[in-house]
Amino acid sequence: MSKLCVPHPAEALILARVPEAVRKRAARVRVMAFDIDGVLTDGSLWYGEHGETVKRFNVLDGQGLRLLAASGVAVAFITARDGAMVTRRAADLGIKHVVQGSHDKAEALQTLVQKLGLTAEDAGFMGDDVNDLPAMRQAGFAVTVPAAPSYVAQAAHWTTERAGGSGAAREVCDLILAAQGRLGAVLSQGSRVVAAGGSLQ
Repeated sequence: MSKLCVPHPAEALILARVPEAVRKRAARVRVMAFDIDGVLTDGSLWYGEHGETVKRFNVLDGQGLRLLAASGVAVAFITARDGAMVTRRAADLGIKHVVQGSHDKAEALQTLVQKLGLTAEDAGFMGDDVNDLPAMRQAGFAVTVPAAPSYVAQAAHWTTERAGGSGAAREVCDLILAAQGRLGAVLSQGSRVVAAGGSLQ
């Protein structure tokens, strides 16, 4: 007689608010790619007196990305801009798949998926604007943020409650982990992730 599979309380809490169709898509994700501006930041660009730009990243998002990668889901950044800050952020979090200056994010996502030996249905993409639409339409799990234009939201399978740069990416990471039944185990191993890769930020 098989044992009844009881979700971890944290998983049950998250999944209770998610339609079954979205759960199934999140459960299949093996690589999750994120846009930067408006997704991992609030979309603001701060210019210094010498023309340099500064972005603000969120600690909750960083922790979610680290935990997602530690669970075996590949994490990627795909952005149309080039910048040392994105390179630094990826290095801080141990993210190896970083595509900058990409004007065709669908092609970038497809290249990444092929490199990992996966299919588009195994990929997730989180974006917030018109240049993200091709990648969102290609991905098996497309996510956006509340501030996205309506036509972007219509292309998404899920819209986060939190805003870009304010925990939206963490919300997606937790959803994927919960849908895959891995969140409970990942939460119990959080301290070991910190020990292996530095602070979760």
